[in-house]
Amino acid sequence: MFTLLLAIIYISFISLGLPDALLGSAWPSMYPLFQVPVSYAGIVAMIIAGGTIISSLFSARLINRLGTGKVTAISVLMTAAALIGFSYSNSFWLVCLWAIPYGLGAGSVDAALNNFVALHYKARHMSWLHCFWGVGASLGPYIMGYCLTRGSSWNSGFRFIFYIQIALTAVLFLSLPLWKKSLPSQKDEQEKAKTLKLRDISRVRGLKPALVAFLCYCGLETTTGLWGSTYMVMEKGLSADVAATWISFFYWGITAGRFLSGFITMKIGDRNMIRAGQIVALLGIVVMLLPLPNFALCTGFVLIGLGCAPIFPSLLHATPENFGKGISQSIMGLQMASAYIGSTFLPPLAGLIAERVSMKLYPFFLLAIVLMMIVMAECLNRIKRKQAKEIQAI
Repeated sequence: MFTLLLAIIYISFISLGLPDALLGSAWPSMYPLFQVPVSYAGIVAMIIAGGTIISSLFSARLINRLGTGKVTAISVLMTAAALIGFSYSNSFWLVCLWAIPYGLGAGSVDAALNNFVALHYKARHMSWLHCFWGVGASLGPYIMGYCLTRGSSWNSGFRFIFYIQIALTAVLFLSLPLWKKSLPSQKDEQEKAKTLKLRDISRVRGLKPALVAFLCYCGLETTTGLWGSTYMVMEKGLSADVAATWISFFYWGITAGRFLSGFITMKIGDRNMIRAGQIVALLGIVVMLLPLPNFALCTGFVLIGLGCAPIFPSLLHATPENFGKGISQSIMGLQMASAYIGSTFLPPLAGLIAERVSMKLYPFFLLAIVLMMIVMAECLNRIKRKQAKEIQAI
């Protein structure tokens, strides 16, 4: 039963990734119909991000009241409802309306599953689960493209993903008994779990550098993916199709890297995996900055993707160890909220700098994010080492 539950969690992570790139791939077909500027996709993205931040902050209370299984099932149901709502939307304001339940559902399920896996499974599963998220994120645009190339509308793409999500919702509701029976100690752990208020959480040692590290990581991942093609076209003179192909290697680097990380993390642990990822990502940015042939850009993006691969899963898996199992869900929700803030605001900031100053600053912006992340991660490690010595001295 324990193995069956793990399989369901893996499928859930594919479900998490499926809708993530769906709106972006459908938007070129959507905005002419709604008679709005192409930039209005940013408004929808901000609404979704706002929902994920809010639901992440309140995820600990929901999980302590309903349990991880019910929160996961209800959250996937909300995202499914949003997808079918998107498919029947005939105006921009309806898309904005359905973006609300999508964001609220996505934030809760993300925080719930990440903390559950961090508490009950080894680090390799966190890496492989996020690899499965990458599979889902890659399949979403493929399904939308398949529908469009066969003469169907973008509505069909959303409906196709809705059918997958609603089927998964049924599986999750049917599997609710597994969440209790498979883990005999889960009930005891939930009773010990504390739901902290924000003012109490702010006093937890090491939390602030952890939050900044999460903000920097997600800012790095989304900024790299969003502006990489534009940088290659505007500054390096590559064609749009070549640039799009090369930036896809960044995402394949993340997916393949997370698969490999599942094997490596068993030997070197979360902290060393984070360090290794940061060094590889830094190396990729250095390759972009060196006066090398344009083809080196492809290598640089692959290295950044491979570097990003272990950082996020390892930061998540280390949460109970860094802050204790009793408050890990409250901390996890805040960490996910900080991650979403990074992915929401750092890419627009990079775009503003590129517009007002120069797109040449793009790799320097990525460099600044990575360096800040390294400083914050090492600051957290130093605080935890000092805390461990104080405990030993007692």
